[in-house]
Amino acid sequence: MPTFSAPDGTRLAYHLRGDGDPLVVLPGGPMRPCAYLGDLGGLAAHRRLVLLDLRGTGDSATPADPATYRCDRLVGDVEALRAHLGLERMDLLGHSAGGSLAMLYAARHPDRVARLALITATPWALGMPATTEDRLAAARLREGEPWFAEAYPAFASWLLEGGDFDPRFIPFFYGRWDEAAAAHARRDEEEGNEEAAHRYGSEGAYDPPATRAALATLPAPVLVYCGDLDGGPRPDLARRTAEAFPNAEVAVQPGAGHYPWVDDPEWFVGRTADFFAGKGKGE
Repeated sequence: MPTFSAPDGTRLAYHLRGDGDPLVVLPGGPMRPCAYLGDLGGLAAHRRLVLLDLRGTGDSATPADPATYRCDRLVGDVEALRAHLGLERMDLLGHSAGGSLAMLYAARHPDRVARLALITATPWALGMPATTEDRLAAARLREGEPWFAEAYPAFASWLLEGGDFDPRFIPFFYGRWDEAAAAHARRDEEEGNEEAAHRYGSEGAYDPPATRAALATLPAPVLVYCGDLDGGPRPDLARRTAEAFPNAEVAVQPGAGHYPWVDDPEWFVGRTADFFAGKGKGE
């Protein structure tokens, strides 16, 4: 397992899967170990995935200062990984909360990004969170599912009133609820760093006006990717995210939720591999 040193000396780990040109992958959660990403549905057949375990997660060390879990503070770790890999410019993929980290990295180091893919990424870094109504509207698309009647009230209560996460509404995060999705969901019970997740988007993490100004001139092509059943982001929010970039395209995967490589690996791999190969298609 390869490691490198972050700017503050924290030892960070990354995992390599597949062959070909490197593609640096930032996990979501926030602050989940990269293991849940697997090989991104087979994308490792097209690119060599460099999957980073963010500090305090997976095989990476815990930092001396917990304040360094904040999203903007993690940009230095991503830059240290690029330098460690010896890449002048890198292709970058961020999933979910990792999309905000990828955006902050691109804003600070625009000349280091060759291509950028934001996979089901709610654009917190742009000041555009998914709203409660976004999430509930997406959830209501699942009304015909056998688990809906029990799951929806619990989901609505969680969003509207707060409280603990309830496993009954996990199916809303997947486009199809089957054994493969359930097995993937079970990983979440064993992974994550709650303190780091709490600090990731804490006060000061994001400066949307500055980030928007920087990304407005980003030369790299950008793919904003969402599932048509996902509540964060919904397709409309993904399209508005794309407007923040001068050279962006949107992909909406049919029948997909928050983990599109689980829902339909072939569709996901085909679309993302084409983007990184320079074969953009738009919607």
